[in-house]
Amino acid sequence: MRACVQRVSEASVTVDGDVVGQIGHGMLVLLGITQDDSRRDVQFMAEKTTGLRIFEDAEGKMNRSLIDVGGGMLVVSQFTLLGDCRKGRRPSFVTAAEPELAERLYEEFVAEVQQRNVTVGTGRFRAHMDVALVNDGPVTLLLDSRKSF
Repeated sequence: MRACVQRVSEASVTVDGDVVGQIGHGMLVLLGITQDDSRRDVQFMAEKTTGLRIFEDAEGKMNRSLIDVGGGMLVVSQFTLLGDCRKGRRPSFVTAAEPELAERLYEEFVAEVQQRNVTVGTGRFRAHMDVALVNDGPVTLLLDSRKSF
C-alpha cells in the first residue's frame, strides 16, 4: 500500500460537479493499493498516517499528529501512485490491485481511520475526480507499507 500524504488547510473532491468529500485542517491521503496488500497493510497505514507527526506544536516544530490536532482526513483512491515509470514512456500498473480488492481495502482503511476518532471525507471509488487542496507548508510525504522507500 502506498500513500501520498499532504498536510492541508482544506481539501475537497468533486465528481460530476458535486462535492463528494471535503475537510478543513488535516491531511489529504492519496492511497494506492497493490495486489499483494492485506489487512496488515491497512492497519499499518492507518496507524502510520494518523500518528504521523507533521503538524506544528507551540514552538513551530512538526511534533503533533493528526489525532493530536483533531484534524480531518480526506482519502482518495489513487492507483496511479503504483505506476512504474522505469522503462519506456508509459507507466506500468501491473502491481495495482484489481478493482474489487482495491475497493475493499480502501473501505477498510477508511473504517480503520474512523475508529481512531478521525473525521474522514472520501472520494468516489473508480470515478473521475477533481481534487482541490491548499497544501499547508507545503508538507508532502510518501509512505509505503512495505517500506520500499
